[in-house]
Amino acid sequence: MKIAVTAQGPGLEDLVDPRFGRAAYILIIDQQTREVVEAVDNMKNIQAFKGAGIQAATMVSDKGAKVLLTGYCGPNAFTTLKAAGVQVVNDVTGTVAEALATFARGDVQYSEQPNTDGHW
Repeated sequence: MKIAVTAQGPGLEDLVDPRFGRAAYILIIDQQTREVVEAVDNMKNIQAFKGAGIQAATMVSDKGAKVLLTGYCGPNAFTTLKAAGVQVVNDVTGTVAEALATFARGDVQYSEQPNTDGHW
């Protein structure tokens, strides 16, 4: 299974970026190997006037991720992710490696709703 994680940089030791749609990077990670399959530079969404969350959510789904680990996910992105069958884990902090370890232990709770109102 593939997992998407928002990150401030392209590696496992980088911090989780708290923003979903405007994260610096969205890492696509193989759950079994815990290796980065792809580090997506999210610059076009960072600079977007609007729709960054929806565009990022579409990309996550297109890359085949089944879970998203992030800090905050707004309502439009959350709805798009849910419609695509991607489970969201909000309020994730620490490094990407730490977030993956927490996920692997099962110490996460899937979100039932967005945890922010949107743009920030």
